[in-house]
Amino acid sequence: MKADWLWIGQVAMAALVNLAYAFALGSTLYGAWLEKDARSAIAPARPAWLRAQRSLRAGSLVLVIALVMWLLYESASISGATLPASFGVVPTVLSQTHVGHAWSVAFGGALVVLLAAFAGASPLRDGVLWLALIAVAAGRAGLGHAADAGFASAALGLNTLHVLSASAWSGIVMAGGLAVLPALGASTARGVLIRTAGQLSNVALFAVGLVLATGVFNTLRGTGGSLDALTGSEWGRVLLAKLALVALALALGAVNRVMVMPELRRAASTGAARRFVNVLHLEALVMMAILVIAAVLGHSVPGYVLQG
Repeated sequence: MKADWLWIGQVAMAALVNLAYAFALGSTLYGAWLEKDARSAIAPARPAWLRAQRSLRAGSLVLVIALVMWLLYESASISGATLPASFGVVPTVLSQTHVGHAWSVAFGGALVVLLAAFAGASPLRDGVLWLALIAVAAGRAGLGHAADAGFASAALGLNTLHVLSASAWSGIVMAGGLAVLPALGASTARGVLIRTAGQLSNVALFAVGLVLATGVFNTLRGTGGSLDALTGSEWGRVLLAKLALVALALALGAVNRVMVMPELRRAASTGAARRFVNVLHLEALVMMAILVIAAVLGHSVPGYVLQG
């Protein structure tokens, strides 16, 4: 990989897209989980539900802006022009490249997510929001190496599933640990916290299974089936760093599921509630690092190419 200013800009915007999309997806899940308990203005779950709505709106707004900036950097990289001059290249990139087509799908979905985030809650709004989130995942998958196999390919379909599952896992951890669950610290909200923690843990467990299954496929494809591609290329070493962080995130999630949650359900104590949120907060920081590294991998030459 060539770490010039264009590459750094692309990676920075891609990382921002990863983070914003995960926050939007995770916040959508928390909004659905907490909606019934937050209907009353004085309900203990109301502050957490409001935080989920604000997190969804902020994440979707940042997602739209980051996608626009990423396209400008990508256009400059393709054309070899400066960033200001890349505005004139954008129409060509959008109409004549697979990157432009995939970006259009992701950006269209992101715009719908943004509009839905500011709309009133209703079954129609929720359905449109979820379809738009899936469209963003499909478009993002098409921006990566999986699109090399074509848009109608198993590789792209599996990568879309990987993006969705990885974003669901990281999103509920980050939105929960950094925004939503700290608002459920009061003893009157303890029952809501216990129930939401259980939903979080179950969805995370399911998402982790999908992440690992699709991640194995992506890893085999990226290495070409050769272990030399892992140790003999920068791409491989970055991937190993990502896998180490994933293992750390899994360990932190296991601590909450196996050790903290049983105590929280049994005693419903303030100490157990704080430990759960604190571990989730730490896991959220690890997740943010994972998503940044994922952006680096997405803009680096796969190991099997470097190995010939």
